[in-house]
Amino acid sequence: MDDQRPDPDALLRRVQAEEADQARGKLKIFFGATAGVGKTYAMLQAAHEQRNEGIDVMIGWVEPHGRAETEALVQGLPALAHREVTHGGSLLRDFDLDAALSRRPHLLLMDELAHTNAPGSRHPKRWQDVRELLQAGINVYTTVNVQHIEGLNDAVAQITGIRVSETVPDSILEQADDVELVDLPPDDLLQRLKDGKVYMPEQAQHALRYFFRKGNLIALREMALRRTAERVDQQMEVYRRDHAIIATWPATETIMVCVNLKSRGPMLVRAARKMATGLHAKWIAVYVQTSMHLRLAEQERSRGIDTLRLAERMGAETATLTGDDVSEQLLAYARRRNATKIIVGKPLRSGWKEWIFGSVVDDLVRGSGDMDIYVMTGEAGPSKPMVTGPLQRTRNRRNYGYAAAVVVACTALSWVMSPYFSQPNLIMVYLFGVAIAATRWGRGPSALASLMSVAAFDFFFIPPYYSFAVSDVQYLLTFVVMLVVALLISRLASHKSQQAEAATIREQRTAALYAMSRELVTQRGLDKLASVASRHIHDVFDCQVAVFLPDRDSRVHLHRGDALHFDLDPKEAGISQWVFDHKESAGHGTNTLSGSDSIYLPLLGSHGAVGVLAVRTSRPAELLDPEQLHLLETFANQMALALERARLAEETQEAHVQTETERMRNAVLSSVSHDLRTPLATMVGASSALLNSSNRPLSTESQQELIRSISDEAGRLDRLLKNLLDMTRLEAGAMQLRTDWNSLEEVVGTALARVESRLASHPVSTTFPENLPLVLVDGVLIEQVLINLMENAAKYSPPDGPIEVTAAVKDGAILMEVMDRGFGIPPGEATRIFEKFYQLHPDREGGVGLGLTICRGIVEAHGGRIWVENRSGGGTVFRFTLRTETHQPTVEPETTERNQAAT
Repeated sequence: MDDQRPDPDALLRRVQAEEADQARGKLKIFFGATAGVGKTYAMLQAAHEQRNEGIDVMIGWVEPHGRAETEALVQGLPALAHREVTHGGSLLRDFDLDAALSRRPHLLLMDELAHTNAPGSRHPKRWQDVRELLQAGINVYTTVNVQHIEGLNDAVAQITGIRVSETVPDSILEQADDVELVDLPPDDLLQRLKDGKVYMPEQAQHALRYFFRKGNLIALREMALRRTAERVDQQMEVYRRDHAIIATWPATETIMVCVNLKSRGPMLVRAARKMATGLHAKWIAVYVQTSMHLRLAEQERSRGIDTLRLAERMGAETATLTGDDVSEQLLAYARRRNATKIIVGKPLRSGWKEWIFGSVVDDLVRGSGDMDIYVMTGEAGPSKPMVTGPLQRTRNRRNYGYAAAVVVACTALSWVMSPYFSQPNLIMVYLFGVAIAATRWGRGPSALASLMSVAAFDFFFIPPYYSFAVSDVQYLLTFVVMLVVALLISRLASHKSQQAEAATIREQRTAALYAMSRELVTQRGLDKLASVASRHIHDVFDCQVAVFLPDRDSRVHLHRGDALHFDLDPKEAGISQWVFDHKESAGHGTNTLSGSDSIYLPLLGSHGAVGVLAVRTSRPAELLDPEQLHLLETFANQMALALERARLAEETQEAHVQTETERMRNAVLSSVSHDLRTPLATMVGASSALLNSSNRPLSTESQQELIRSISDEAGRLDRLLKNLLDMTRLEAGAMQLRTDWNSLEEVVGTALARVESRLASHPVSTTFPENLPLVLVDGVLIEQVLINLMENAAKYSPPDGPIEVTAAVKDGAILMEVMDRGFGIPPGEATRIFEKFYQLHPDREGGVGLGLTICRGIVEAHGGRIWVENRSGGGTVFRFTLRTETHQPTVEPETTERNQAAT
């Protein structure tokens, strides 16, 4: 009877997944073939139903496209305010992610999942916004068309001739909690298009000529229906697995063909392919690898390899199972895959062999339940049965000699024991010897040991002694039982030994795969990942390895750092490119360029090929073994995932840099345009007033005031441009330090003189210790640091707020402080205020947010550091350090005179 208890590990994974889903929002996708089928309308209708049930529903973003019926449904639902972004002189409206996270509705409507967000947004794509909303526990309704699914992008382009640029990862559709197909026949959709219900008349005519042709719509509709059906089938599989349902549900046809090592294997594969084509069903070719597999002749193992590869070339999914009960393995796998039909070969053995050793076909028929079993015939020929008999030829003849020696040793021991022990105890000695022979040398030598043990026991210990004659008939039964028990022990012990050998090999391979996966996780960069994977593959398969990686033009090149003695034949240079372009294996053992002595495997990630793996070995037949080949493919898959992860990380970093650059560019343009406009307006107004003074004479005081305002605003423009130029030089590394010995009192005094007018309303005090050492710095740049810090203090202080400047020697360095009694720094902003273009209050501040960034660059260029803290009692203190030199310069006479004058 089948054990219908669920797998404890599967239950644990299910519980963990359910716990993770509890905190995550639910995603429902309204899925359609193309625009105009009614996805947005269906989403809004479902939202109204939820709202009528008391659910908090809000519109995050819905695009009615001028459709009256859609706009009518929008009117009845509350909506979030849109975020406005200025880009390229245009005002863009987009979804406000932060507002949605702050509002936290129970259900949020997000139309057009594949939409690209406005420049400067937190995420470049809307599906990334949706993912963050789900992680925050907000349920989302959204819409998407089949042509926007990343995995179907190439197929859509081939059908329609149009490459869709905005795509959504397949994983988003796979992870959705619910997918509702919104379907409309092509004729009805074309009529809606002609009626102007999809696009405006001009756009509709263009769409009818290109994308919205009837053939395109039929193909896209089929793709949408198939993708939805696949998802429903996956949901059914998950439900069956979660509820431990073993019985087959024939919702869709799945054919499983059982491949053995007989010569009729290709015929079974072709029959399964023909049946699958007729039923429009998926099909799987399965091979069960028993413990005898490792001891088969190379020719027999190659036959199974060829049969599985034939099935793969004909479009089948292949699987290699491990176990000695073939029928049990096949039935268990068929139930896991919900197979409805099983194809097996007709047995060719005689009835008595099947009665003794069992029949796989009979076991399948008895245990198949609701599955159909098809027994196919084929040409007869020498072959290995799916279940091997108890005897097998041992290639090493010396093992038979060792087995005979064990029987001789058992006989000698029994001869010594015979005066003191009864005959049954002597039989145990022989059985022990048989077990030793079975575990050490296999079935053939152990069978020989069984026969010799019976003969030796009869000859030496059964009267009449030293003769094979038997005086008592009852000993015949003893001999038969002894022989049968010896053969059973021989078979079981040999079987367990082979199982242990196979398990050891599997454990070694699993450990090797785990070691590579663990090391790949710790590495970063394509070069290092390729090096690590190549080294592990070389060690495991004892072969030459080469990795080909693509450039930006999708041309693959040999990764020289990891070519591990791989000598590339110029005649084979194009194979790697062919494999990369067609995403298929090539080389030795395949149907493509089989004359090569290497095997080329495509490294396939979720978004396509990421490279090519080439392997060359002195024993190609061993590498083409199904288990070896699948192990190599597993290594290649792990390598591909690691390379894809690294490439996606690089692309994400590039996208982040691009987004940050765009944001900074917008910030510079916005700030500079504002800060240029204000002083220019003042200067234009003042100069115009002076020019027109001939018509309306101005007093001398008024003229001086206008001239002063022009001078002040010109100075403001000069500082703005100087900050921009300084920042450019800092980032380019072009700022040169002109260091000299400077007195900090003089540097501070010069800085105060330059900002005297801007600090007129602030009392300023300075504190310096006696004997403050001179510093070897660029006095002009340090002066600029002090000016920026004091202007910053004035900007954030009340009109009469005091400003203090101090210096002290601390821990072998000069510590400078600029303190105020202003508003202080908000929590978490102490580091951000030194970032480029960052401003605490950009709506009421002047400047472009570069002053503190320039201060940090100058101080760090001098080998110091700068930071900010809040003062007790209110206000802010900026601190920065400067290095002091051990050897101070000789004090010049003028310095002495200056000290005497001060005294």
